[in-house]
This record gives sequence, C-alpha cells and structure tokens, in this order.
Amino acid sequence: MTFAQLALICLVAILGPLLSLSRGIRVPVVIGELAVGLALGTTGLRMLDPHDPTFAFLADIGFGLVMFLAGTHVPMRDPALRAGALIGLLRALLIGALSVPVGLGLAHLFGTGHGLLYAVLLTSSSASIVMPAMAGLPQIAPAIVAMLPQLAVADAVCIVLLPLAIDPANAARAAIGGLAVIAAALLVYVVMRWVEVTGRRRAVHQLSEERGLALELRVSLTILFGLAALATAGHVSIMLAGFTMGLAYSAVGPPRRLSNQVFGLTEGFFGPIFFVWLGASLNLRDLAAHPSTILLGLTLGGAAVGLHAVPALTGQPWPVAVATSAQLGVPVAAATLGTNLGVLAPGESAALLLGALVTIAAVTAVVGPLARVAGPAPVAT
Repeated sequence: MTFAQLALICLVAILGPLLSLSRGIRVPVVIGELAVGLALGTTGLRMLDPHDPTFAFLADIGFGLVMFLAGTHVPMRDPALRAGALIGLLRALLIGALSVPVGLGLAHLFGTGHGLLYAVLLTSSSASIVMPAMAGLPQIAPAIVAMLPQLAVADAVCIVLLPLAIDPANAARAAIGGLAVIAAALLVYVVMRWVEVTGRRRAVHQLSEERGLALELRVSLTILFGLAALATAGHVSIMLAGFTMGLAYSAVGPPRRLSNQVFGLTEGFFGPIFFVWLGASLNLRDLAAHPSTILLGLTLGGAAVGLHAVPALTGQPWPVAVATSAQLGVPVAAATLGTNLGVLAPGESAALLLGALVTIAAVTAVVGPLARVAGPAPVAT
C-alpha cells in the first residue's frame, strides 16, 4: 500500500458521512464506505488490493476498534438495562430458537451445509448499527429500554458462538480461545474497576490532561491489541476481543475524553479503512457467476428481518422489532473467517454480506417509525 492509495481511501471514504447527512433517510455511514470499496476493489476498478498485507493489517486494527465502540454502545451501567433484561433476554432466546430450524432449512435448500452458521447470523443483532441509527432519539421509552438488553445478548452470544458454528471440526479449539479472550476481558474489567474505585484513574487522567500525554488512550490501545493477539493465537475473531473489551469499559464507565479520542481515531481513520477494505475484498462477480448466492443473500437478510419481527406478536412495537434485525459485525467476521479457513463456497462470503445489507436497509427504513415510538425529544431547561 502506498501513501497515494491511503490518501485516496481517506478522500473517498468521506462519501459515507455525506450520505448520512440526509434527515429524511439516515443511511449508515458504513454503506458509503462499503460502496467505495466495491467500486475501487475486486468487484470494480481493482485500484485497491485487499490482499495487500499493510492494507489488511490496518483493516484488522479498524475491525477491532469498530467492535470496541460497538461494545461501549451497550449501556452496561444503565439501570434501565437491568430493568428490561428479562423481557429482552426472552425475546433474544425466542429469535434464537426460531433461527435454528430456519438456518438448517436454508442450508439444506441451498446445499451449503452451513445451517448452524446461518442460525447464528439470523439470531445476531448489531448495536453498532442500531445505536447510531437512533442517534438524537430519546431512549427512555419502555420499548426502547427493553430493546437494549436484547441487542446486548444477541451481540455477545452470537460473537462467542460464531467460531464454533463456522468451523465445527475445530469447535473445541475455538471454544478454548474464546474463553481465554473472555477471561482476559473480565480481568481487564476487574483491574479497571479497582483503578477507578481507588481514585488512581482520576489521578492519571488529570496528569495526562495537564501534560497532553494521552495516557488513557495509550493504555487502552495496548490492552486492545493484547486481547487481539490473544484472539489471533486462539483462532477466534478479533471481533470478540474488541467487543468484550468494549463491554468491560462500558461496565466501568470510560472517561468522556477517552471516549472522544477512541471515537475520533476509529471513525476518522481506522473504521473507514476497514469498511473500504471489506468492500474491496468482496467479489460481487462471484455473485453473478453463481446466481444462487444472490438468492441466498437476499433470503438470509429477509429471513433475519422476519424472525426479528416475530416479537411484535408479544407486544414489542414493530419498528423496534425490525430494528433489532440489523447485522454487521457477525456477518463480516463470518465472511472474513470463513474465507481465511476456506470453508465457504464461491460467492458465499459475498452472500453473507448481502444479507447484512438487507437488514441495514430495513433498519434505515424504520428510523421514522422508531422516532415515533421513542417519543418527543426531551426539552432542555
């Protein structure tokens, strides 16, 4: 990768935020970044090589940071999360139970043999899509409050189950690696909690702010990359490292300054690189060469939206139910991990991402009704 290519990625990635500026239809920023990658990568002009080691490594860093932010979006300290935990958990379990026979049926129908993988994808939700889509909307309505634990459960469980479902032959190895990452993230939480309670974090924060040292950011990146190294050694996705660390930080309550620093680093540089790389690595020509994979992707996306809409029968407002179908991290990890392991059929990785795009489109379409469910924004006093 050259500086010219890096500058090109950063320049064209601006398309993502520009698409999201519309007040009528809130197109997620990642859609524009994926579109740029498609246009310049394997599918389009082939100006960007996703197999370039530097490009791929920067994308891995971006993926870890994106999932870290997704974890911090889960309001672990919010009492409302605990209040709606039971109903949210039950709804997530309902969707998971329904997804198993549907996933197995789709695998049989398309002859892929990946029924468990499809079940995990159909069950998954993505806080990194839903929460930004709701930016600016009040999140105190009971239906919204009950949705938060549902997102958290679906996110966390599916991230853990993905390595087991995509490579059943090595499920034991993946389970050990996943448990190691989770245990390390719990240790991070315990240490961070102790540092916070004893006042040491505030002292470091004050020193860092006075002298412009960015110590908290340096420490956070060190921990994240350490967890990512553990995940890589354990043959599990970097996604698990980033997400569990984000949950740990959310449970303790990261300082606003650190949150802003990580957000700027991710959204301003590494996040766009990851999504542009992802778009560049997708070969939609495979979809054209294997038309059945197009139908597979559309079916996976439509089935996910339909399954997540089922809790509307239990009293959950239908816009909220549809919003929980949003997928991103799990399909991305499935496509990346499956391609690296060589277990996916030609065009199947692109089909998984196509299904995710269908769910993102569904969430984009219900932002207006979601605003009505959330209620009027609180009036400043």
